Amino acid sequence: MHPFLQKLSERPLLGDGAMGTMLFSMGASDEQCLEYLSITRPGWITEIHQAFAAAGADVIKTHTFGANRVRLADVGLQERVRDLNFRSVKLVRDVREVVGRSIFIAGDVGPLGKRLAPYGSVSVEEAEAAFQEQIAVLWEAGADLLLFETFSEIAELEIAVAAARLICDLPIVASMTYNQDGRTGSGMTPGEAVQRLRAAGADVAGINCSVGPAPSLEVLREMHQADDKAAFSIMPNAGFPARINGRFSYPAGPAYFARHMAPFLDNGARLIGGCCGTTPMHIREMRSALDAYLSQKGVGTGPAVVSNSELPAMRIALDMALDNDTDDPHGGETDLLRKIRAGKFVISVEVDPPRGFNAQKQIEGARHAKSMGADAINVADSPMARVRMSALSLCVQIQQQVGIESIVHFTTRDRSLMGLQADLIGAQALGVRNILALTGDPPSLGDSQGSTPVFDVDSIGLVRIINRFNEGFDQGDRKMGQSGNFTIAVACDPTRADLAEEAGRFHQKVSGGAHFTMTQPIYDPQVWLRFLRVYEERHGEFPVPVLIGILPLQSHRHASFLHNEVPGITLSENALERMRKAGADGRQEGVAMAQELLLQLVDAPHVQGVYLMPSFGRYEVACQVLEALTPAQRGMIPA
Repeated sequence: MHPFLQKLSERPLLGDGAMGTMLFSMGASDEQCLEYLSITRPGWITEIHQAFAAAGADVIKTHTFGANRVRLADVGLQERVRDLNFRSVKLVRDVREVVGRSIFIAGDVGPLGKRLAPYGSVSVEEAEAAFQEQIAVLWEAGADLLLFETFSEIAELEIAVAAARLICDLPIVASMTYNQDGRTGSGMTPGEAVQRLRAAGADVAGINCSVGPAPSLEVLREMHQADDKAAFSIMPNAGFPARINGRFSYPAGPAYFARHMAPFLDNGARLIGGCCGTTPMHIREMRSALDAYLSQKGVGTGPAVVSNSELPAMRIALDMALDNDTDDPHGGETDLLRKIRAGKFVISVEVDPPRGFNAQKQIEGARHAKSMGADAINVADSPMARVRMSALSLCVQIQQQVGIESIVHFTTRDRSLMGLQADLIGAQALGVRNILALTGDPPSLGDSQGSTPVFDVDSIGLVRIINRFNEGFDQGDRKMGQSGNFTIAVACDPTRADLAEEAGRFHQKVSGGAHFTMTQPIYDPQVWLRFLRVYEERHGEFPVPVLIGILPLQSHRHASFLHNEVPGITLSENALERMRKAGADGRQEGVAMAQELLLQLVDAPHVQGVYLMPSFGRYEVACQVLEALTPAQRGMIPA
């Protein structure tokens, strides 16, 4: 089951409120294209998303309601469909990173704004093309679900749902507007609409806009009576608006919305939010009412953001203590290294630190990975040179709160020779002892153009420094008083065009004292075998165990982007072609390809494990790859 639908089956989710209402309060004009503000005023959009997230929303809509070719043509922006939709999804993704907890991104799709033929000027073919164009971008950019809202004509909504089903596998929430009499503009009952939308392929049918909470509740009751097993969405307006001083004012306040939460939930609502006139204050009151209802029912409430100071000062269950017993040649080594030495096929899952102060989403991802059989969580160090929480601090949080070892990506980009050693001493003291030694992406690649790179040493030099720590000496050959207990990992890229050069550089790394290596993601086991042959021809037997990188693909566009625009990732032609043919089933095909690769790698020479790299923070999708392994492969060490 898709993560959104899985979560929806476990507990009701709270949506956000009215983007347009908030934009008008900030000074936007009702005569301008509001969707274009994602480009001209991205700060406004971000501020509104952050306000709804802070109020407790589980689902945030992208600012793309009217970002389709037909509507945009009225303001001469029909060629900006991709730009507007992609940027709008990214704005929500950035907010989710800063908030640091699990938030679902709803790709918002509204009606075309013109009637379909024969009553209007838009043909069915034009409508299908317009919806497919917008949906494809929302999917590619990382939306978690599609929200079709404020449709008054069922035929148009059916076309939109069918277009989505044709090109992607995202969950679909299909919502219509209803008149005060509880019927659509054409006189259709809620029960009839539910049946048609479910038949078209919608996962959730709903009501939004048009009327306030009380009339919306009556529509919801009819939906629930028509199908009492289905999940519904409800996002009412804040009553009927009055125009005051040129602006609409809505009468239904936050407390009034909160009082309707229980009857909404009792009548099958699983996704509840607000439409026109609803503000973060409405969502905050609804959050409190929803959590109170769930507590009374004995169901888990919404995700609470807990500060680090409120967390118990607990240590992980792994053996992290320093141990310098000279009778044991492997004394003090990390649990991960013990597993590798014992012959276990080890599994690590990669986590990117958040852009803000809260790492709840990453902690939850690590917890899920552990439940799926992961042996370690490797934490990237500001990948692509974009500013994020320090990798070391997230490693400490994961080890303390989840009880699983971490592998910290440790770069020489931002640290002087003195700083490198100071941070390594700190890592040892904090119990973070699995180190992936990296040079790091240059700052010019990221979002801190004024940042000065250090690079006193590269990854080869860093390996030697860590190894000297393990021998009890710092870089100046002064005794440390105690030996370090670091497990040293290094990177290799078997997809490089010049494999001889890569093999030579890799040989220098492992010669400095590395214990194992982690590769860039590959999509064909032959890529690894070619690199292995080149290395052994030039340097003899391969010296260390290998964890192969696996990055499940999401779609053909995702695959093409990684192949052409991300340094260090090269896809095979077969992988690109399979994703092209997969079409709407790209996510399933990406997981299937990753599972096939994983099974081929289990018995490949020198391969001692894998590390999975989620896309768009979708840890559930990445961990789904592990379902291909048997329980013995995931959790047992050979005798």
